[in-house]
Amino acid sequence: MDTAEHGTSRKRLFIGLIAGTCTLVCVLLALLWVIPYIGLRNIHPYAPWVLGAILGTLFVLVLWASLGLLLSVLSPRPLPLAQRMRGVTVKLLLPLMSLLGRALGLSKEDIHTSFIKVNNELVLRELGRFDPSRILLLMPHCLQNSRCEMRLTYDVDNCKRCGTCPIAALLELRDRYGVHLAVATGGTIARRIVVQKRPKVIIAVACYRDLASGIQDTYPLPVFGVLNERPNGPCLDTLVPLDNLEAALTRFIKP
Repeated sequence: MDTAEHGTSRKRLFIGLIAGTCTLVCVLLALLWVIPYIGLRNIHPYAPWVLGAILGTLFVLVLWASLGLLLSVLSPRPLPLAQRMRGVTVKLLLPLMSLLGRALGLSKEDIHTSFIKVNNELVLRELGRFDPSRILLLMPHCLQNSRCEMRLTYDVDNCKRCGTCPIAALLELRDRYGVHLAVATGGTIARRIVVQKRPKVIIAVACYRDLASGIQDTYPLPVFGVLNERPNGPCLDTLVPLDNLEAALTRFIKP
């Protein structure tokens, strides 16, 4: 399967999970109104209608959010409130989609990669271009050669540029475009780097699990995710698809 077909299948999976999650939430809200209806009437004649109004409002909000998100995903152009649609995806729908997907037997990798794919499309439509100094390339420490003794977490320029891992090529990319480059070993260090650099957009490379959680942690700051390559398994001598990374960088950087 080529890259375009793979991206389309991820988007379809995301859309299917959104629709399923929305349906389940709406059914649950309807049941919360129907089931206690008789008992609530005994408490007060208007109690069922008060609860119905509250649940009806939630029902409409869920439908509105899901429909708006679906339109944002399917529309070739940015829609009003695009950032809020991304927030709904990040904060609300991803946890619910994960529960639904796991119940349906889908793997976490399929669920998270579909989320990353759609998040990237929403970020691309939402954002313009920025000065290089406002763009941060955030890399995982597992890109560094596992036998290397240099410590890059606090200063990536400690790299000797020997070429045995992708860090040397990333430094060349940084120097060519003038953006920031940092290596993080976990969420705490990544958040500290973000506070220090104060970027307008982050282009992050990581595995599907870390990318999905990182996108959630940094919201509303936009993160464009690039999946790493793991020829030796997770968290060991991973690689970065430099062509994809540079394509994302040239999309966000001012000419």
